[in-house]
Amino acid sequence: MRLALYQPEIAQNTGTLLRTCACLNVGIDIIEPCGFVFSSSKIRRSGMDYIDHVDLIKHASWSDFLSNTSNRLVLLTPHTEISYYDFKFEKDDTLLLGQESCGVPEEVFNQCNAAIKIPMYGTMRSLNVAIAGSMVLGEAIRQTSSYR
Repeated sequence: MRLALYQPEIAQNTGTLLRTCACLNVGIDIIEPCGFVFSSSKIRRSGMDYIDHVDLIKHASWSDFLSNTSNRLVLLTPHTEISYYDFKFEKDDTLLLGQESCGVPEEVFNQCNAAIKIPMYGTMRSLNVAIAGSMVLGEAIRQTSSYR
């Protein structure tokens, strides 16, 4: 199981997800360019000393990421009808999170093997990306018993 962040824009969200992945022993891929300097103090502050304990791979681009993964890509997006409650996760999935402001472009959406959403109340549109990633990652680990 891995988590992938597509061109993350907010250092604090990235740091939170790095910390989450370290604590759950889940690898994480960062697909650049980022909307911040990755080595910035903001990443260190939000990820704390956990960053040194995470399996982190940085990719220069989407095409670089694709050429270096064979996992099934599962996109988290509000633009699908499939709930993550009803989705069957696999141990080798990579959960893909888009940019905080706009998700992923259509080209990336179309290259994913599956797209799932977190059902939301009423007219609510989206959760914070770090919270959404953590929620779905928890369910994926529960289903697959892939906690290492």
